[in-house]
Amino acid sequence: MNEQENAPSQDYDVLVIGSGAAGLTLALHLAKRHRVALLSKQRLQDGSTWFAQGGIAAVLDELDSVDAHVADTLDAGAGLCHPDAVRFTVENSRNAIQWLIDEGVDFTREDSGEYHLTKEGGHSHRRIIHSADATGRAVHSTLIEQVRNTPNIDCFEHHIALDLIRQPDANTGRFRCAGCYVYNKTNEQVEVFQGRAVVLATGGASKAYLYTSNPDGASGDGIAMAWRAGCRVANMEFNQFHPTCLYHPKAKSMLITEALRGEGAQLKLPSGQRFMHRFDKREELAPRDIVARAIDHEMKRLGADCLYLDISHKDAQFVREHFPTVYKKCLEYGFDITKEPIPVVPAAHYTCGGVMVDEHGRTDLDQLYAIGETTFTGLHGANRLASNSLLECLVYGRSAALHIEQTIGKVTPPRPALAWDASRVTDSDEDVVISHNWDELRRFMWDFVGIVRTRKRLLRAQHRVKLLQQEIREFYANYRITSDLIELRNLAVVSELIIRSALDRRESRGLHYSLDYQGLRELAMDTILVPENFAGQQQFIEPT
Repeated sequence: MNEQENAPSQDYDVLVIGSGAAGLTLALHLAKRHRVALLSKQRLQDGSTWFAQGGIAAVLDELDSVDAHVADTLDAGAGLCHPDAVRFTVENSRNAIQWLIDEGVDFTREDSGEYHLTKEGGHSHRRIIHSADATGRAVHSTLIEQVRNTPNIDCFEHHIALDLIRQPDANTGRFRCAGCYVYNKTNEQVEVFQGRAVVLATGGASKAYLYTSNPDGASGDGIAMAWRAGCRVANMEFNQFHPTCLYHPKAKSMLITEALRGEGAQLKLPSGQRFMHRFDKREELAPRDIVARAIDHEMKRLGADCLYLDISHKDAQFVREHFPTVYKKCLEYGFDITKEPIPVVPAAHYTCGGVMVDEHGRTDLDQLYAIGETTFTGLHGANRLASNSLLECLVYGRSAALHIEQTIGKVTPPRPALAWDASRVTDSDEDVVISHNWDELRRFMWDFVGIVRTRKRLLRAQHRVKLLQQEIREFYANYRITSDLIELRNLAVVSELIIRSALDRRESRGLHYSLDYQGLRELAMDTILVPENFAGQQQFIEPT
């Protein structure tokens, strides 16, 4: 598309793209002094945060310690975590939880009145604070209520970010982010939003896979937009597959929380035999990558459609009280988890890599920040430790807000942006192309870039994604955009980044397991991809 005349724009101090835990946290921390626009591609509650079941990892018990939480995170990350990022996150965990409590989040308590802490795979202590088995909903609903009651925050639901706006900044001699082109799904028009700071909080990219625990919006929008704007990405090959999602044709993306295994649930073969002891001494409490590969291995060995997670040996009242959401949802699909095992399969769950940022959420492009699952902070390494994800959202959301607060006074407002030019496009009568490409992309990503990989499969996927991208570019250039086309375009970009990263990693580490390179390289290194228009090196020279 070509942009021509200056466009009318919505102007704010800070533009936040995404309405999950990260975006809401940042918005609330800034709204006392600054006007904030909060964009949500659907409703505010439709992101991944709402569906998070397990909880938030934090050092809250006197028997626990920052060093222990750090050690567990480093161990799960298989040598690729950045120790400074891990310690920064963990040291701020208690304050992050206290802020949520102050905002009104109601966490589950013991009969004594103390907060109940559970244990999940990879953790050496009980440190997961939770709200029954619907922690995400408790956190998200509370923050949404606070945002809606904050005068300085304007919420724009059903607005999907399209592309970032770059402008030269004469004060710095560098390019800066000045805003975003946004597709208003209600009136089907492209609008311009501008701000002195822009924050990507758009979540991950697990919708690139055929089977996922994520809601439909997890299409990697922020990662793709940042890449197109000249920002580096890192470790995109590390896609976490949650070991246990409900296997049922109508369940779609129902995750079975890891906390069940934390409270004694057992993984079993169709015969009823347990098997995890053959893969790891921690059995069901091994890190997610090990458990997911074990399930995948046993399913392929047996030709089974699914395996089973069984907590029926525990007291029925205990199960109903601690896992009311899972109990109720499984009952809707005909499974009483107090009496019978749950059929489960692995599914794409979390994007461990993303846009490279520092501890303040700063990207390679001036005035562009990124927080949450969109980012690569160094916290997760080659495999995310359970329940560190919401913690990262809270800690980096606050840290980015503090940096914006301290620096925004020195940032000049952006110049008016050019209007979006749709004068040479027409309405498509071939939307079947979008749905076909969407299905093809997600299927070959699942088949060729899944839990177990080979170089031959990855090269096939790379060939196919390039063909798809060519078709998408032609369609995008000639027809009016839709939300489905925007997401497909972004998913194709992110899928290519995942494939390129997987091809670059010639070893098996954490979530990346290759049959061609089953050993570990001696030196653990991040996979960093640099775009041709890398913002970190581009200098703008003011004309004389």
